Amino acid sequence: MASSSKMESSADDQAQQEEEDDEVEHFDDFTLASSWERFISDIEAVCRQWIADGPKNLLKKDAREVSEEFYKVKYELKFAVKSYCMEYYFGSKNDGKVMDWDPRLHDLQLCFGVKDFLVIAPQSASGVVLDAPEASKLLSAVAIALSNCSSLWPAFVPVHVPARKAYIGIQNMGTVFTRRFEADHIGSQVPVKLMHLEGLYELFVSKFAYSTLDFSMHLFKVHFTMKLTYRSLPPDDDDVQGADADVTDSGDDLGGDMHNRTQWDDDCPWSEWYSAEDPVKGFELVALWSEKVVESSLEMAELENSSPHEAQKWILSPNMSSTLTDSSKGNRIGFASQLCLLVDALNKSFEAQFMEDFVSVENPGSDNLNSSMVIPPPTVIDRVLKELFHDGAQFPSFASGGHKTSRIKAAPLESLFAQFCLHSLWFGNCNIRAISVIWIEFVREVRWCWEESQPLPLMPAFGSIDLSTCVIYQKLHMLAICIERKRQLNEEFQDCVGSMDHSSPSIEEDGLDEGSEDSCIMQTPGENLDGKRDSPAIPDDLQDSKQSVSSLGARLEHAAVSADLKPSDCIRRGSAGEAGMMLLKSKQRMHAPFTQEAPLMTEDMHEERLQAVEAFGDSLNFSAFLEREILASDMSAFKAANPDAVFEDFIRWHSPGDWESDVTKESGSSNNPATEGSKDDWPPRGRLSKRMSESGNLWRKIWNDAPALPASEQKPLMDPNREGEKSLHYLETLRPHQLLEQMICTAFSAAADTLNQTHYGGLKQMTTKLDQLYLTMTSALRPLQANRLSADTDTIEDIRRLCGVFEHVEKLLTIAASLHRKFLHAPRLSEAIFRDCCNFYFPRMGTSSSGDNTPKEFEKQQIVTMNERPLVSNMFTPPTANQSWRKVLSLGNLLNGHEPVLREIIFSKRDKVSGNHYAARTPNAYQDELETYRMYICGTSNDLRIALSVVSCD
Repeated sequence: MASSSKMESSADDQAQQEEEDDEVEHFDDFTLASSWERFISDIEAVCRQWIADGPKNLLKKDAREVSEEFYKVKYELKFAVKSYCMEYYFGSKNDGKVMDWDPRLHDLQLCFGVKDFLVIAPQSASGVVLDAPEASKLLSAVAIALSNCSSLWPAFVPVHVPARKAYIGIQNMGTVFTRRFEADHIGSQVPVKLMHLEGLYELFVSKFAYSTLDFSMHLFKVHFTMKLTYRSLPPDDDDVQGADADVTDSGDDLGGDMHNRTQWDDDCPWSEWYSAEDPVKGFELVALWSEKVVESSLEMAELENSSPHEAQKWILSPNMSSTLTDSSKGNRIGFASQLCLLVDALNKSFEAQFMEDFVSVENPGSDNLNSSMVIPPPTVIDRVLKELFHDGAQFPSFASGGHKTSRIKAAPLESLFAQFCLHSLWFGNCNIRAISVIWIEFVREVRWCWEESQPLPLMPAFGSIDLSTCVIYQKLHMLAICIERKRQLNEEFQDCVGSMDHSSPSIEEDGLDEGSEDSCIMQTPGENLDGKRDSPAIPDDLQDSKQSVSSLGARLEHAAVSADLKPSDCIRRGSAGEAGMMLLKSKQRMHAPFTQEAPLMTEDMHEERLQAVEAFGDSLNFSAFLEREILASDMSAFKAANPDAVFEDFIRWHSPGDWESDVTKESGSSNNPATEGSKDDWPPRGRLSKRMSESGNLWRKIWNDAPALPASEQKPLMDPNREGEKSLHYLETLRPHQLLEQMICTAFSAAADTLNQTHYGGLKQMTTKLDQLYLTMTSALRPLQANRLSADTDTIEDIRRLCGVFEHVEKLLTIAASLHRKFLHAPRLSEAIFRDCCNFYFPRMGTSSSGDNTPKEFEKQQIVTMNERPLVSNMFTPPTANQSWRKVLSLGNLLNGHEPVLREIIFSKRDKVSGNHYAARTPNAYQDELETYRMYICGTSNDLRIALSVVSCD
């Protein structure tokens, strides 16, 4: 019981203590600060800290960039149950007064002409103060805090709704004056009077003149400046369609060029493959009237009728397409996007051994391919093949070559394989199945050209194999040469058979009576003075005929006897002239023979021969075995030109390094042709080298077996039938990944060469970007030439990144081409705008997002000189009927029928403060003129925004 009584007494004491505490809490002590006063104190503390830090220290802390050289810091405050955010806007440079039309100005700087300022707003969804008493109380708190800090910063509070962009503000200008600010916006139903400069002038004058005055009859010195913005209209699609209809009705054959004829890039090199969106959508022209003093509304009416050409300054800025920084927006199509698809096809190509496996029904993985990869219909395939294999297509001259910095093993741009690769980029969606189908049909067409001896289009049928190109191009070049040689052999065989049937009786009857003396030299047709044989005079079938060869030899022998000359002189055949040396066994001069050209070889054939040499060692006999046919041909031609020659003579002519001369100090070197050519020094003294003197030397064996035949009577070293079939076999059995590797190299090179043909004027930065692109491609594509790739390797990822670089350069090139066409007679503007575009877009291209403080749109401007104004003015073509029939022109200052899309005006009135109605005693700081009234007006015929600042004496 005692314990329970103690507990009850303690509970009573606790309740009594709480009652006493409540009485103390509800006691109103007016010596304590209220919540509003504490709120003012918090604002004051923050402002004092910002003032103490200064701009330099604030930049080092948490200041965020708003625009160029303009920053802000913020601080969160609480008052009652609401939270507020106070922001301080300041510039990094204290360069005095703010310029009126500086494009870097903040909105409040432009409206009220202030420099550094504060903005305090509630942290709510709207971000504005909806209650007028709350806004006044909030602005008073900031004004008191700034006054306590002796700060002259203006302070603003956003009011009403965000769409109105309405503000109220106040600025303490010292001990005497206070400036008040107010801004509001009219979103519709603008009074007609306020659409004209005269009405706006009277609106401003009404703020300081008596309302009973007639403003048109009184003079007020008002400072005025104006900024007009014009925007070029987009192309009128209806007019374009109407023009198309007129041309169609005329009955002319449009072909496939009518669509491109109305595009901006119809004369650009890429227009054959795709049409690019014009990156320069239009232009904005700003016409600035410098500050002038206006004294009546009549002057404003005259100014409204003036031309923009009377403005003191023109500033031009392009309206760039938004797809330049966002690759996904608009699903942009270009070479880069298709090259990415080709890289994906390369990654898929490792899944099969042959190209036919990707289209075969028996392939177990074809079901997965069919679901996602579409093959175009046969009509599309036929159209592509007709464009590739159309009649009359010839290989152009490549004297100028490709790009000077290109080291890519690829086919030339205008060649058959390069055109195939470019067509493949746009065939279907460039998947592995579509590429397989078009490749199989392509090889079939190539075989048909071979079997029918038809020239291979877009391929040279002459020259040597260029080993710096890809192997597929080398094989196609080899095949084109084989087709031409096979065709020549067939024609010569038919001509030879026909001529033998008609000329053999006359030869038997008449012999060689006419011109027998000249015919003893026996220079055969088809031989040139360069020592090479252009084409064989006797086909293979005739070479194999013993009867033909024996009859020819009999006629030659008969000619030698009837001429009654020396046998050695009479039977010398195939001589290209004296070689400047004497023969060893006869006192005759050595003659250099005409020889056959070495057989053509592609890169893979050279590699096979090199591997064989590495496997068997670099021995003389093995190298002679590899070159056996060429050595035998040269030896036969040498024997025919020098009937009395021996093996040592051939070595002296063919391989001088293997002939060791006996050199004496008096005579000097015996290798001098002038010395050896003298008959007094015959016979030449010397010996074969050690390797040529070894027993069993293969060179001597080939010499002993080689018959004496001039090059014109020899069997050609290159068998076109065999080499042609080998080339076709390579194309038909090519592995998918090997095909795709060469296609990627050629497609990148061909696409870059196509873009490099674009005319973009003297833009040096564009030339530099293209040079860098070629160097990047050469480095990134080099691993593809090693033929050691596998699926999902780092190399494939590197090529995907290369596609991104290619896309960036491709976009910049479209900008350069568009600017060059628009500023053909104003190259300075073209270069200046493109330089700004490079600096702005290239760091942003390919990035999903930029920093919060980074400008999202291109806003660079260029000043237009007086000489450039006519060209810029012509860009604003008069509106068409479709563009202007709905619009009623309400504003003046028309430019080629275009009214300004935005008109901005600044009115200001300045007064001398000393001795006027503002104050009897004025601080020395305001002894000069003070801008007592300022009005900023911005708007069009549909909306109007007005910002007013007034200085008063408190």
